Amino acid sequence: MSTDPLPTPGPALPRLRDALLAADFTPDGLLDLLGAPAYAALARNETVPALRATRGDGPLGTLVRLFLLQQPVPYERARAALPVDGALADGWLRPATGPDVDAVRATVDVRPYGGPEGQNWWIVSDLGCAVGGAGGIRTAGDTGEAAEPSGGADPATGAADRSQLVLGVGGASTTLAGITVRTPVARALDLGSGSGIQALHAARHATRVTATDLNPRALRFTRLTLALSGAPKAELRQGSLFEPVEGEEPYDLIVSNPPFVISPRPADGARLTYRDGGMGGDDLCRALVRGSVDHLADGGYCQLLANWQHVEGQDWRERLASWVPSGCDAWIVQREVQDVAQYAELWLRDGGDHLGDPEVYAARYDAWLEEFEARGTTAVGFGWITLRKSGSDRPSVVVEEWPHPVEQPLGEAVREHFERRDFLRATDDAALLATRFVLADEVVQEQIGKPGADDPEYVVLRQNRGMRRATTVDTVGAGFAGVCDGSLPAGRILDAIAQLLGEDPVELRDRTPESIRLLVEQGFLLPVVDGRGA
Repeated sequence: MSTDPLPTPGPALPRLRDALLAADFTPDGLLDLLGAPAYAALARNETVPALRATRGDGPLGTLVRLFLLQQPVPYERARAALPVDGALADGWLRPATGPDVDAVRATVDVRPYGGPEGQNWWIVSDLGCAVGGAGGIRTAGDTGEAAEPSGGADPATGAADRSQLVLGVGGASTTLAGITVRTPVARALDLGSGSGIQALHAARHATRVTATDLNPRALRFTRLTLALSGAPKAELRQGSLFEPVEGEEPYDLIVSNPPFVISPRPADGARLTYRDGGMGGDDLCRALVRGSVDHLADGGYCQLLANWQHVEGQDWRERLASWVPSGCDAWIVQREVQDVAQYAELWLRDGGDHLGDPEVYAARYDAWLEEFEARGTTAVGFGWITLRKSGSDRPSVVVEEWPHPVEQPLGEAVREHFERRDFLRATDDAALLATRFVLADEVVQEQIGKPGADDPEYVVLRQNRGMRRATTVDTVGAGFAGVCDGSLPAGRILDAIAQLLGEDPVELRDRTPESIRLLVEQGFLLPVVDGRGA
C-alpha cells in the first residue's frame, strides 16, 4: 500500500473552494480563457496550447498552470490566486525544488467539472492522470524537476509506482454518469469509485452513498472530490467487488466503472488497478453482473460499463445474455468493437508502454495476442449494461449493437425503456388495442422513393432524441403513428385505417399488434397512463 501524502480536507478547504470560484476555475471559465482549440486539446492531455494561453499572471491562468499543467508557480503569484499558506498546510501544494526554490507546485490534479444542473464541481486525481491513463504521466518540461505522480515510489528502484494511480475525468466516467437513472433513492453504491465522479453524481439524488474501491488511495481521492465540490460525505469502504457490503441492506442503485480491461497477467505480477481487474478474460465484468442481484433492492438498478470477449464459435449476444441473473431484466448495448490487435495497442498506449524499450513493448504486445489466442478471442466489445431487479418470471433481456450517435444524458431514456418493457409484458393483444398511445416527442417521418413517384418505396420514422433510432414502417404503421395523439384507442384507429384503405378491419386488428409492440419497444409510441404518455 502506498503511504504517499495526499491533501486532507482541512481548515483551508472552504477558502480554497471560494478562491476557485472567485477565479472562475470552472468549465465555462476555462473555455473562455483557453479558447475552444486549447480547451479541447487539454481534454486530450495535450498541454502546449494551454501553456501558451496562460502566459499572463491572472488568477485563473495561475490555477490552470498549477492544477492542470503541473507547472511550478512563483509563491507570490500563487498567493494572489488562492490561500497558498493554507493550501500548503493541507497538502494541496508543496514547495518546488530544483531551480524553482521560490515557487510552489500542486500535489494533485484538480479539474473543473460541470454538474447536470449547472453545478461547479472539481474532480481530484493523480497528477497527469486526469485523462490519458498511466501514459499521461510525464516530466515537467523545462523546469528540470520531475512531475512525479503521487502514487508513491518503488523503494528499491526509486521509480514511480504506477500500480495505484487514480485517474480523473474521462470519456468512460462521463458516459456512465450520463446513462445512470437519476430517480431519488435511499441507498446508492459506487463500486470501484476511483476519483469519486459517480459518488458525486449519486449524492444529488441518494440519501446515503457508499463508495468502495480495492485501492485505498482511490477512496482518499473520492473523499477529496466530494469535499472540494461541497457534496455530502459518502461512506468509504475498501475491498474487492461486493466484499465490502456483503450481508448488508440492499441498494436501490449500484453504479460501477470497473477495471474492465481484458489484459494478460503480467510476468512480474504488477498491474494498474484502475483498469486491470486481475481476473482472466472478462470474468470480472461477468462476476459483477451475476453478483449484483444479491445486493439490489426490488426494482433497483445496477449500471456499469464493461468490456466483453467475442469468442470464436459463440454468438456474443447469447454469451452476454447468459450472464444476466434470474429475476432481473437487462438492457445491454454494445457501442464499439475492436479487433484484438487494436485493443492491445490501445491499452499498451494507455500504460505508456509504447514510450519505452521497443523490445519490451514488442514482448508485451505479443503477450496480449497470446492471451487472446489461448481464449479464442477474436474481438473485444465495449458497452453499457443495465440490470433491473424486476422479480419477473418472464424477464426482458435485450442485447443489441448500437454504434450510432446518441443524445446524453440517457438516464431518463433508460428508465423509460424498462417501463415500456413492463407495459408490454403485462399487456396482451386485446388490451393493447384498447390502449391509447401518443407519438414520442421529436419523431419525424421520412419518405424514401424515386423522385416523382406516386408512392414512397418505404417510410422511415426517426427519433431526434435519446437513442436516435430509426425504423421502417409500412403505410398502416405510418398512418397509425401519425394520428396517435392519445384521444382514441389503438383498435379504433385501425378500424378507421381499414375503412380508408378498403381492408378487412378484423384482419388488420389481427396482424398489427406485433408492429405496435415494436414501435412501443423502441420508444416511438408511448402508452397513455393516467391521462399522459408513460
